[in-house]
Amino acid sequence: MTESTETIYRVVISDEGRYSIWPEFKEIPWGWRAEGKQGSKQECLDYIAEVWTDMRPLSLQKIMATPPQEEQSTND
Repeated sequence: MTESTETIYRVVISDEGRYSIWPEFKEIPWGWRAEGKQGSKQECLDYIAEVWTDMRPLSLQKIMATPPQEEQSTND
């Protein structure tokens, strides 16, 4: 099947915060949800380029946002 220039896409986001586009007529895969934006392929890709500024998965973002624990001194 060739891609039609009239295909409507929606922006989808995964549980890990990764963005992609998905044809509107297909069911969104498990682990992904519609983000709200839909339109032409290029409109959706342009939107993703604007909003997806941190490519790290959410789990890594959370780990990196947690301050490191201080080592306890054994000479107390």
